[in-house]
Amino acid sequence: LRLGLLHGALRPRQKNEVMRAFRDGEIDVLVSTTVVEVGVDVPNATVMVILGADRFGLAQLHQLRGRVGRGSDKSYCILVADSPSADARKRLNVLKEESNGFTLAAKDLELRGPGDFLGTQQSGLPQLRVATLTDLATLEVAREEATRLMQKHDFLSAPLYEPLRQRVERLWNRDVEWS
Repeated sequence: LRLGLLHGALRPRQKNEVMRAFRDGEIDVLVSTTVVEVGVDVPNATVMVILGADRFGLAQLHQLRGRVGRGSDKSYCILVADSPSADARKRLNVLKEESNGFTLAAKDLELRGPGDFLGTQQSGLPQLRVATLTDLATLEVAREEATRLMQKHDFLSAPLYEPLRQRVERLWNRDVEWS
């Protein structure tokens, strides 16, 4: 077997060369990090094995799974979980049953939480005192209202909204860059 290696530390030209070789059949097996998550279209790719699948969110697993099955041949995506918790098993079972990306994203939000909007935590519930972000209907109403407020030309400068801006900054415990 001819093996190829693809990862984020490669220069863009090297990544393109590896992908070209894989697409053209010069590489039989491509070992890669999640750099293959988007923008890779190789119709003859028929098997993907995802190691540590229990550590990924549903949206990312869905993107990875979408790299195979683009041609006419039967394809397989094999998820290998190191030591899945009950929550990880739930997530992986959802992926097994569902193929709609929007549905998966909503379920991922429900199961893992949104993480820290202004920080680096990618899952879990933020310390909000206002609402639970697993209530998608309430979240949608809040998003619409926030969008309406932000579209007002004077939101960022009007004295009327200063208490709201200050409250948001206190909730996040940091200065927020308003734009």
